[in-house]
Amino acid sequence: MLQVCSFASGSQGNCTLVTDGKTHILIDVGISTRRITAALQTVGLSPGDLSGVLITHEHGDHIAGLATLTKRFRLPVYASHGTARALTYRIAFPDDVLRPFVSGTSFCIDSLQLETFPTSHDVFDSTGYAVTDGKRKAAVTTDLGYVSDAVRAAVAGVHLLMVETNHDADMVRGGGYPPFLQARILGDEGHLSNHAGAALAAQCVQDGARTILLAHLSQQNNTPRLARETVATALRGIGVDDARDVTLAVAPASAASPLYAV
Repeated sequence: MLQVCSFASGSQGNCTLVTDGKTHILIDVGISTRRITAALQTVGLSPGDLSGVLITHEHGDHIAGLATLTKRFRLPVYASHGTARALTYRIAFPDDVLRPFVSGTSFCIDSLQLETFPTSHDVFDSTGYAVTDGKRKAAVTTDLGYVSDAVRAAVAGVHLLMVETNHDADMVRGGGYPPFLQARILGDEGHLSNHAGAALAAQCVQDGARTILLAHLSQQNNTPRLARETVATALRGIGVDDARDVTLAVAPASAASPLYAV
């Protein structure tokens, strides 16, 4: 059984566990090793049980715990070539720890198969991940300015979608951010709005997804209630009852979510 748990999701740190009960991986490690260890303990695991760490991109809220985690436990670190190169400027990795790949390719980590796909963010080579155990499929799609054809193809057929609903566009425009920062957030290399995330969620639910986990919410330009209601409205628009037909939840910013069976 494939399972997903968000350990943290937001501008202060991001970390997601994906496991099939045999192979356990983390997607991003933007929180401390101490917090990761504590979160793993709640699901009966320890850092030594992990088979690898996958990095979406090199921003600090996705790699803050990486140096300590790799130094202590020598976990394999998987990242696109561009991200891997950026990481080497910041972290002195032990030998043979870093495992670069070409974004858009697939590979296996023990019993899990990983499908990687390029995302549009304000770094050189950001990447999203879809994970399957051969029967069930989950995908993590955060930190992207828009939903490209590559993203749509990668998330096709998922049973669980972790999707970015970073902001409400009107809150961004009416808030206190300077124009350049508003343009970054709202642009094609920024973050998905509630409405953009809702559209992708609705597409995946139409294709069979039954768990939608909303992620990477802005503390300044969004609220969990607003994000959830925006997505719920989109689901109702395709005839899906968000309380009966699907599991629709918001990943906590700085705490662990429940463990979702895919």
